[in-house]
Amino acid sequence: MKINLVSHRILLMSSGIWQRGKEEEGVYGFLIEDIRKEVNRASKLKCCVCKKNGASIGCVAPRCKRSYHFPCGLQRECIFQFTGNFASFCWHHRPVQIIASNNYGDSLPCTICLEFVEPIPTYNVLRSPCCKNAWFHRECLQVQAINAGMFFFRCTICNNSDVFQKEMLRMGIHIPEKDASWELEENAYQELLQHYEHCDVRRCRCKEGRDYNAPDSKWEIKRCQCCGSSGTHLACSSLRSWEQNWECLECRTIIYNSGDFQKAKKHTLVSANNVGITDCLLEESSPKLPRQSPGSQRKDVLRQGNKYRKDISTILTELAFQIKKKPRRICINKDDIWNSALEGFRNQKFNPVYTIEVTYINENDHFGRDYPGSKQEFLSLLMLHLENSPLFEGSLSKNLSLNSQALKENLYFEAGKMVAISLVHGGPSLGFFSKTLFNCLAYGPENTQPILEDVLDFEVAQIIIRINTATNMSDLNSIINEYCNYFELIGCLRIVTSLSDKYVLVKDILFYQVIKRVQAPFESFKQGLKTLGVLEKIQTYPEVFCDIFCHKPENLSAKILSDLFTVHTLSDVQALNFWNSYLKAVEDGKSTTTMEDILNFATGCNSIPPAGFKPTPSIECLHMDFPVGNKCSNCLTLPITTTYKEFQENMDFAIGNTLRLEKEKSSHYIGP
Repeated sequence: MKINLVSHRILLMSSGIWQRGKEEEGVYGFLIEDIRKEVNRASKLKCCVCKKNGASIGCVAPRCKRSYHFPCGLQRECIFQFTGNFASFCWHHRPVQIIASNNYGDSLPCTICLEFVEPIPTYNVLRSPCCKNAWFHRECLQVQAINAGMFFFRCTICNNSDVFQKEMLRMGIHIPEKDASWELEENAYQELLQHYEHCDVRRCRCKEGRDYNAPDSKWEIKRCQCCGSSGTHLACSSLRSWEQNWECLECRTIIYNSGDFQKAKKHTLVSANNVGITDCLLEESSPKLPRQSPGSQRKDVLRQGNKYRKDISTILTELAFQIKKKPRRICINKDDIWNSALEGFRNQKFNPVYTIEVTYINENDHFGRDYPGSKQEFLSLLMLHLENSPLFEGSLSKNLSLNSQALKENLYFEAGKMVAISLVHGGPSLGFFSKTLFNCLAYGPENTQPILEDVLDFEVAQIIIRINTATNMSDLNSIINEYCNYFELIGCLRIVTSLSDKYVLVKDILFYQVIKRVQAPFESFKQGLKTLGVLEKIQTYPEVFCDIFCHKPENLSAKILSDLFTVHTLSDVQALNFWNSYLKAVEDGKSTTTMEDILNFATGCNSIPPAGFKPTPSIECLHMDFPVGNKCSNCLTLPITTTYKEFQENMDFAIGNTLRLEKEKSSHYIGP
């Protein structure tokens, strides 16, 4: 049985029941046995409005014996206070606003809808307690309270919230404990994510026009670092790289006139003898700061990012503002996740900013039937295939491999694109990147130093170990002579004059073997990761993204799983008690099932995605023998049994066999 908003309010206002349990127990803290007792009590009470039984709400005024239904009370203009003890007042004893004197001769506008009201406090007309010239319709106030929530509901004139909310609660306005509706609206701030892409310099040299933007080339558009609302092609302002600072004409003029520019070295253009100071500032790169190496620039970005550190869910939520409610269906064969996903993402009609709808198909089904699938399950399976694909090499911490066929088919780009789409659309943490690979993405290959553990080739690793352990020049020269052809081939052959030169040689070998050798796959993967702006966020918040790229999620506990699943329906109390006992048994190792198995059975995911689950996982109880997991709605249906032993056996059997069959099916296919 669904518990809607009205039913919840009836429970809050009923005179013979109170919340004896925790919020997650029973129905929002109202225990099932208490609800049954209250229903029995109310069945004997007659409503003084409609004259029917079941009137569970009574007036709290002393010696007042009026009882009524919640809808009947609203009809007769009773006041229900959604605060404190949730008191209810009949139409004779309801609180009123006391106005000392009425100095208003004419009607005044409601400050919300602007329609005129008589400035006399009644049930339907209320006055602000902090602004005496602010009047409202009750209906207007209630609508505003529902939309604004506790955090934004305030006086429309003076913006006061404490005094205003206290008075409105007294007068029966319900103020929900939630965020404002405009904060929860999808794509409400999508325009803030739009990047300015137009070249505004006086002489644009791009033949394709001022709106042409080609990333990673001299025709990439760089935005003003001060205002962000003006731009320039790198070549049009003689910028050597995207990392250089640049300000537009207006911002540079302000900086120059403020006096901060006076100490900076003046720059002149070779062919600009008669050009004014503002023209020079517009055409040149910024002389405001000394030139920095790419490494120091990256460190500055990191330091700035730490000042405004965000958690990963907030960052991914911001990126998700780009996603439009326009659904795009992709057909996925679970026996061939990689190829079907590749086909779907390469389809001309597919757009990463559209909502993804997954449909599972089976090529062996002669009837051509398809089934709705879980997007988060699909993304989890896809990332698992990607982790075990030949595109990466290594055991736990992986680097990109050099696969000529994959490079020819542009699979590294597609892999980067898949990772970006997965993160923004609610996919799982990756957790298999090496620190070296991640640092190359976040800070650039030139600022990354590989380690011996990154080298998968056994022979190369032995060469590095022998060089490192050389104790004299004779041993070092012997190793260099032995592998002279190899060092010459990889461009690391050098003359050594001291034993300390071995460290430089090792550094060069590591850089070639781990980074330079896979430069083409890395650049292709990096381009794919730019999808939906993910790479830019990684480089802005590297420490935050490192956790989900390089570390597996923490192990699930009974408390985490219990808090994750919510009870949306009036469920069987005994089954819920069995559920909590079952989680504890799984945590203590008394079951063949794991916490990850339970989550996978219900949602298709082995861990909680960084962006969270949508929809929120829920639980319901039905009279059936075995549990059922609905991965599309993230709903776990628990069986109602007479004993806990039967409950545990049925849970273990259903979850274990379901996951075993799914693993057997997926094991028949090996990724790209």
